[in-house]
Amino acid sequence: MAIKIDYSKCCWKDGKCTSCGCGSCIGCVEACPVGALKRGKKVLIDKLKCISCGACINACKHHAISLA
Repeated sequence: MAIKIDYSKCCWKDGKCTSCGCGSCIGCVEACPVGALKRGKKVLIDKLKCISCGACINACKHHAISLA
């Protein structure tokens, strides 16, 4: 199975955290043990690195990440 991000729920938009307004976020990217998630304008998944462990799913407070 592959990781999927629902960008309508994701707090990282246009290069910043929209949840707390601080401009930074600690969650899915930091939880990934293989560095498959990166932040830019939005959170992106490197599907070649992703091991579908679910760590990012558990770390996302907004329920924006799931297994598809």
